[in-house]
Amino acid sequence: MGKHARKRQRKDRPTESVVPLGTVTLLDDDADKDDEERRLESLLFGKPFVSGRGTKVTAIEDPEEEADDADVIAAELEGMLDSDLFFVDDGTTKKGTTIENEIDVGLPEDPSDSSSSGDEGQSESPSIHDQPRDGDGTTEALHTSPSTSHNPKSRKPPAWTDPDDATLEVSLASSTRLRKLRDAPEENAVKGPEYERRLRRQFVKMNPTPEWATAARRKRRRKASDVDADAHADADVQTPDLDTLLTSSGGILGRKSQARLNPGVLSIERLRDANQAAQAEGEVNTLQFHPSPQVSMLLVASSDRRIRLFNVDGHTNPHLQTLHIPALPVTNAQFHPSGSSVLLTGHRPFYYTYDLQSGATTRSPRGLWGTTFANEGDNADHSMHVCAFNPCGDVLAVAGRHGYVHLVDWRSGAGQVVGSVKANAGVRALWWLPNGRELMSLGEDAEAYLWDVGTRRCVHRWKDDGGFASRVLAGDRSGSYVAVGSKSGIINVYGSDASSSWSKSDRPRPLKTIGNLTTSISTLRFNHDSQLLAIASKTKKDQMRLMHIPSLTAFSNWPTSSTPLGHVSSVDFSAGGEYFAIGNTRGRVLLYHLKDYDAHGGSR
Repeated sequence: MGKHARKRQRKDRPTESVVPLGTVTLLDDDADKDDEERRLESLLFGKPFVSGRGTKVTAIEDPEEEADDADVIAAELEGMLDSDLFFVDDGTTKKGTTIENEIDVGLPEDPSDSSSSGDEGQSESPSIHDQPRDGDGTTEALHTSPSTSHNPKSRKPPAWTDPDDATLEVSLASSTRLRKLRDAPEENAVKGPEYERRLRRQFVKMNPTPEWATAARRKRRRKASDVDADAHADADVQTPDLDTLLTSSGGILGRKSQARLNPGVLSIERLRDANQAAQAEGEVNTLQFHPSPQVSMLLVASSDRRIRLFNVDGHTNPHLQTLHIPALPVTNAQFHPSGSSVLLTGHRPFYYTYDLQSGATTRSPRGLWGTTFANEGDNADHSMHVCAFNPCGDVLAVAGRHGYVHLVDWRSGAGQVVGSVKANAGVRALWWLPNGRELMSLGEDAEAYLWDVGTRRCVHRWKDDGGFASRVLAGDRSGSYVAVGSKSGIINVYGSDASSSWSKSDRPRPLKTIGNLTTSISTLRFNHDSQLLAIASKTKKDQMRLMHIPSLTAFSNWPTSSTPLGHVSSVDFSAGGEYFAIGNTRGRVLLYHLKDYDAHGGSR
């Protein structure tokens, strides 16, 4: 049987060291430690370093292999320093300080400093810890351009900072969205602080500071400067304002200078229809804005016996509420001067009141005004269509038949007639003077009466100049103008002498006779500051004009042939003058914004 071939054994294979029985290996024995372990113990425990290369007692190694391993280790660690391998905490770093990466700022050396010695030899250049920091707490390089530097006091310091932002590097050319941040086409990468600064710059560019914030900052700076000024200077500045306040009889809050509108061209903008959320199914009989400038509410009464309330904001104009009164065809609806309730009247001998606070609707009983309304004969008054409140809302004037005007005590809440006055012809229109003590009525014979409500006497009487079947009478809030519209389309505008009981003229002359319309006048309305007068006729389509009262001329740029007016049945201005509503026979309420007036009722 032949011998099996055996693998040749390696002669230079190291043998395991033989440890005698009972030998105890001590922990502090340095015989089996190499130079690397000795150096590590020297750094950690402060022991003196003693090279023990080649002294192995517990292991027997091949001398040639040991020499090769030592040469390899020496080659690997030959070019490395101890500071590159370990960090020695010597206890000199204070609590709260951070270790920052060193940044070579490339400052030129001063030869005078390099030649000095001792304390004078120290460089005067600021160190990296003395450099100014930006809002993120990172150190800026000294070669940063002036456009990138900013004052750290301009805004509050951030609540938290990331130290990695200083070493972050962002490529601006790699992304399409980041290319807009570059200052030059060839620019590519920027550091973290610079990247944040450019993001802030782009945000401010796309979202500029709003006007209210700028005004608030300016006011805060002005207030701070006033506090720092001396008391004498403050007194000199405040004295003119105090004198103006004490010599004025107007309100303190919301005072604005009233600028005059220019004739010829009107700055107007069409908005969404006021009743688009709930359009009427018939003709719009009455339009009226709430008497308070702080309440943006519009009342719309239509021929479908419904009254709708809208919140006019110029955008959506939400629908608030709808009242349906089947028993009363509402032809006249108006707010009480206090703004707390709404009076609803028509061609019936009774009325409804709607309380805005409680939402309750109350009907007056028949015969409430005595025999005049209770009788069913020919002399009975069966209509309350023509009525008007005095400015304070204490008395309601109602036009009856055969020239009677009934005065109702509204303050008591009983709705009882306390007096009446009588003209020679049937009354077509009523208007209270601003003093609340005088009432003007217009008869079918084109004759105007001025009544003293306290004495129940006529104090002034005059006939409309050239009037033929005068139908409409309107006056402004100040009592300076009176407009009378007739069936022939002629409108006469009178001055204050027509509404004054002390006028010596029995027949005042009109300031202007307006002949822009050719059909019967149905609507006349002044705005709040008596600068605008709206005239309209529903007999013919697109028959409406806006007049500039100071110059008594019509605006040439509006309305145009493309303005969708239709047959205008009612118009009204808001209490502040910024909105103008137009109702037509199709049930639409067009809404326009007069840009010359702001949202607080003052002229710009």
